Amino acid sequence: MSAKLILLLALAAFAIFYLAVFLNGLARARREGAPLPSAAHIATGFGTNFLDTLGIGSFATSTSIFKFWNMVPDELIPGTLNTGHTLPVMFQAFIYMAAIEVDATTLVLMIAGAVTGAWFGAGLVARLSRRSVQLGMGFALLVAVTAMLMSQLSLFPAGGAAIGLQGWRLAVGVVCNFLFAAISTLGIGFYAPCMTLVSLLGMNPATAFPIMMGSAAFLMPVAGSRFVWRRAYFVPVAAGLAAGGLLGVPLAAFVVKSLPLTALRYLVTVVVLYAAVLMLRSARYPAGFSGKCL
Repeated sequence: MSAKLILLLALAAFAIFYLAVFLNGLARARREGAPLPSAAHIATGFGTNFLDTLGIGSFATSTSIFKFWNMVPDELIPGTLNTGHTLPVMFQAFIYMAAIEVDATTLVLMIAGAVTGAWFGAGLVARLSRRSVQLGMGFALLVAVTAMLMSQLSLFPAGGAAIGLQGWRLAVGVVCNFLFAAISTLGIGFYAPCMTLVSLLGMNPATAFPIMMGSAAFLMPVAGSRFVWRRAYFVPVAAGLAAGGLLGVPLAAFVVKSLPLTALRYLVTVVVLYAAVLMLRSARYPAGFSGKCL
């Protein structure tokens, strides 16, 4: 049995486990009076995961929508992102973890590092105060803006030809993936730092795709489960992200497949920058969450 097949079977097991945790959390919340997701919540999940499948990303865009429409309390945004986007991201991984060759040992160890980092990161973020989350997410969004601009301007390292890592390079890769995953639970995307890492370590940039897709698909159910267990997420929005995302991913992957995205990426960059300013401003000048959303 190939390493890739083993990983896909493990991913299927993770998906079943997380689906059970997520549905149990929704059922518990419904018994306690939580509302069903609105059309706006589902549309947000559809749109952000549609764009994520085409390469735009979902965390930064979702956070921007949350801030503009006062949709989620700031302190619950990290948990809502991680719980709501997990199933769509796993769906993407099943679609795209395919034909790119990468060393099995490198892939497995870097995914293991990411999963471990997500476990510790989610536990920490779930306990943070509202202001700490606002500051952390504000700076995380600024990092996301920087990564978006670097991608648009082709400023990421060129990389090498290797399809695997050994020795100290492998150790650095695993440790960095641990740190990236821990930080990603705060709401910063995992893809850009992972792409930069593998290129700096001399790997073929194409190998970043199975590494980052596999890492995200395994780390998110780990992080998402911890947020569900700690009830550190906004239930109706998370449900809407999941429901809409599971519709948006196959449409983008199998029907649309590609779009002229250059202008849209610059627009998203501006929107995310504005959201970062709003988040940091909220940390400096606290104003309560109204609870009103679409």
